[in-house]
Amino acid sequence: MSEVKRTRSEIKREAIIDAARQAFTEHGVQSTSMDRVAALAQVSKRTVYNHFPSKEALVMHLLREVWQQALTQGSVIYRADQPLAPQLRALLEEELAMLSDPINLDMMRVAFSHFLFHPEQMQAEMAKFAEVETGLQRWLTAAEADGRLKPLDVRFAMEQLHGLIKGCGFWPQVMKSMPPLEPSQRQHLAEQSAAMFLSHYQV
Repeated sequence: MSEVKRTRSEIKREAIIDAARQAFTEHGVQSTSMDRVAALAQVSKRTVYNHFPSKEALVMHLLREVWQQALTQGSVIYRADQPLAPQLRALLEEELAMLSDPINLDMMRVAFSHFLFHPEQMQAEMAKFAEVETGLQRWLTAAEADGRLKPLDVRFAMEQLHGLIKGCGFWPQVMKSMPPLEPSQRQHLAEQSAAMFLSHYQV
């Protein structure tokens, strides 16, 4: 099977994304300009804007990539022969690790500062995320189908779990009211959140 040849535009777009990821990691999101991204990608600034009309659009593209990869390709799958609590705790720990990453937090701050004044764009982005089937969603569906969880609305149950972990482990970090969680803190938060959730839903 022959490899599909990429167009020049596709190659430049990939170079821009790689350059932005490198610049954000080395210099931080706030300190990275579109000029810096263009220089690293070895393209003109106009080319960068042709692909991404704003820095916020570029940030959202990278966030979507990170979130989709982290949330859909997790290492934890439902095991019928294993207790529920350790499985759910491991799933929540994976999400907390992704949410606590300093680069991801920087990108979220830039995105939210933009979306605060463009709520319709935020709604469109959240709708895209809602279409993605995540590892947590698959786990909840499988556990319910196996009769180990009470009948539930999987989407609503996910929102409940995210409310538990984001309230303590994400939003305070985005607002810089607390430092990024240490691994032991993430483990404790995931354990307590899983226990609270299962105390209601586990059969």
